[in-house]
Amino acid sequence: MGEKSTSKKKITPNLGESIACKYLKKNGYVILEKNFRSRFGEIDIIAKDYEALCFIEVKSRMNTSFGFPEEYVDNRKQKKLFKTSQIYLTEKLIPDIDRRFDVISVDLKNGDCRKVKNAFDVDS
Repeated sequence: MGEKSTSKKKITPNLGESIACKYLKKNGYVILEKNFRSRFGEIDIIAKDYEALCFIEVKSRMNTSFGFPEEYVDNRKQKKLFKTSQIYLTEKLIPDIDRRFDVISVDLKNGDCRKVKNAFDVDS
């Protein structure tokens, strides 16, 4: 009792997000913010890719026995990401800008990343 324990659930997202940030920077993205929260949820990474503002969901897994990580960004999650992106744009006073929603899938066994650019449409 009294010892602090770090849960695996907390370590996995942090590690995945760290790997994803390195991958994005290596591929020319400029990281603007991490873990932006609103009452609707959280956006893992907000970055610029040329002129596009990217709202990026990071999904990490040790294996794909239950499917690929990006398959876990369902309609409900997409709506939360969209609403949170609206709040971000409002809070940061960012005018209408080219934006997109990407998903970075991180394989924690080998550190590989797979990017799904325009993972879903903002009109969906």
